[in-house]
Amino acid sequence: MGKRTGTVLAVLAAALAAVLVLGGCSGPPQPRTITLTLIRHAESEANAAGIIDTTVPGPGLTEKGRAQAQELANQLSHNRYDGVYASSMARTQESAAPLARELGREVQILPGVREINAGWFNDKPGSVANSPYLLAPQAWIRGDRTAAIPGSIDGNQFNEDFTAAVQRIYDSGDTKPVVFAHGASIMTWTLMNVQNPRDELMTDHPLPNNGRVVLVGNPTTGWKMVDWDGIRAF
Repeated sequence: MGKRTGTVLAVLAAALAAVLVLGGCSGPPQPRTITLTLIRHAESEANAAGIIDTTVPGPGLTEKGRAQAQELANQLSHNRYDGVYASSMARTQESAAPLARELGREVQILPGVREINAGWFNDKPGSVANSPYLLAPQAWIRGDRTAAIPGSIDGNQFNEDFTAAVQRIYDSGDTKPVVFAHGASIMTWTLMNVQNPRDELMTDHPLPNNGRVVLVGNPTTGWKMVDWDGIRAF
């Protein structure tokens, strides 16, 4: 074997060894990170009447709510969301429709992000029922997922349903989806699942109509809250 041939073989052997080392060090591909925006619906007829209504499909938007939905679409259409989702409730679908039109997209329905069933407190004045209705969700975010709303679900069932809906969004391939959902469901799921929760936000800064929460992450490595209705989370 000539000196040149030996040099070439040595170089090839070194290259092969490097490939094998790199191949052995490389793990499975990292899950992609997405930006998930959760928006509470605009003013509904139940909001205007001051009652809790978690029936499906439930009441739609008021005239004021329809104007709010269009105003939000005008504000957010430049964000280039690649997926628009809403719950199975009329008020979220009507809230999502103007933005979907601006983006040239269809509203996709996800029952799992519907409002938390109020059980015994359904159709009661919000001034009377809101506090007891939210007792169980507040327990869920503190870690007691077995607490149940009287006549309704516990935290395990709620989290399972909402998380499955988020997984479906992630599996669609969207990288910047927007989801129109509900005040209690957005606040509760966010604070149950993000790595940087601020539990006091649920009581100190409840989401208003059109209020939104922005998260980054994925279902595998977890979520971080970036913004809670204008309050930066970092």
